[in-house]
Amino acid sequence: MKKVLAAIIFCNFLISSVFAADIKVGFVTTLTTPAAVIGEDMKNAVNLALEHLNGKAGPHNIEVVFGDDGFAPDTGKQVTDRLLKQDKVDIISGYIWSHVLLASRKSVLDAGKILISSNAGPSQIASKLCHENFFSASWQNDQTPMAMGEVFNKDGIKSLYIMAPNYAAGKDMVAGIERTFKGQVVGKDLTKWGADAQLDFSAELAKAKVSGANGLFVFYPGAASGAFTKQYHQAGLKDLLPLYSVFTIDGISLPKLQAANFSGIVGSKVTQQWDPSLDNQANKRFVKDFKERFGKYPSFYAAQSYDTINMIASAVIAVDGDMSDLVGLRSALKSADYNSVRGKYSYGNNNFPIQNFYLREVVEDSDGNWTTEVIDTVLTNHQDPYAAECKLK
Repeated sequence: MKKVLAAIIFCNFLISSVFAADIKVGFVTTLTTPAAVIGEDMKNAVNLALEHLNGKAGPHNIEVVFGDDGFAPDTGKQVTDRLLKQDKVDIISGYIWSHVLLASRKSVLDAGKILISSNAGPSQIASKLCHENFFSASWQNDQTPMAMGEVFNKDGIKSLYIMAPNYAAGKDMVAGIERTFKGQVVGKDLTKWGADAQLDFSAELAKAKVSGANGLFVFYPGAASGAFTKQYHQAGLKDLLPLYSVFTIDGISLPKLQAANFSGIVGSKVTQQWDPSLDNQANKRFVKDFKERFGKYPSFYAAQSYDTINMIASAVIAVDGDMSDLVGLRSALKSADYNSVRGKYSYGNNNFPIQNFYLREVVEDSDGNWTTEVIDTVLTNHQDPYAAECKLK
């Protein structure tokens, strides 16, 4: 059976290579370094979306060219430039990291191309650096922690200790929680980030332990998630200092946390604009097929990447493949007229989504796998706080 499947895949590759792509999409993500665990999830979702589209946007063939940013702004910009100049892509998308997106955006926009972020949502691009050719397929960084701040207020949390990596997104996450949380922040640590990111949090956890805080709020995505969570449990803080997080406990980290038997994770709560349990047809198909293909639940990174490709396909169809029709492309993207896995949403003046944010709880599914499910809607049709600073109408 494996040989048959391999032959089918190879034949499909040969067939697809015969036909030149009408539309070329660049997709920048992290495919090396420990952060590649996120990039691979995104790449898998992109390929699944292409499969569901039969490789086409209407009659137009789509090819996705992946670029590895190496978890570094300089590398990300170089890869972006290569996709534009050598691969001559029609649209650039992807980007996990805010600092990589900020370093790359000018190359794309100066080239007169559409730029779609599948994840990163820095405040700068939502405000003064907003651009008519930039669109987000995810959220603005502050919004998810803003939702968590509202959860804290509702639950009567009075004081927090905060930890996050010291880069653009980490700073936005801290700003987001401080924007809505009505209690007191009794301590804050911004730790080293990048290819040589700090993964030993013992000193910070010791400070948090004696801070007198009611809870510990953290943002540690990717490989840092497992390192932080392991050390938090080893420090015996579960019952002393409850853990609250955004972008830390997700579809990527949960299988590893379950394998390590960190049972205290079950029942923990996180906020997000998407969840595997969202009840719409597009999401059901996406989650089912992703699980069957890759043996695990998709992460939100995957969900947003899947949406990115479908969003692009809908715009390509709207302009009948004429990628020089920027007015038509912008109008189509702005309409968000495709079947998003998060359900229906709209765009604000700064081209960031206006959408719901949910409270999700870590649960064990019927097969014994850890995942999340929505237990409440925290923010409805929420627009990011930076839209007012954007010059676009």
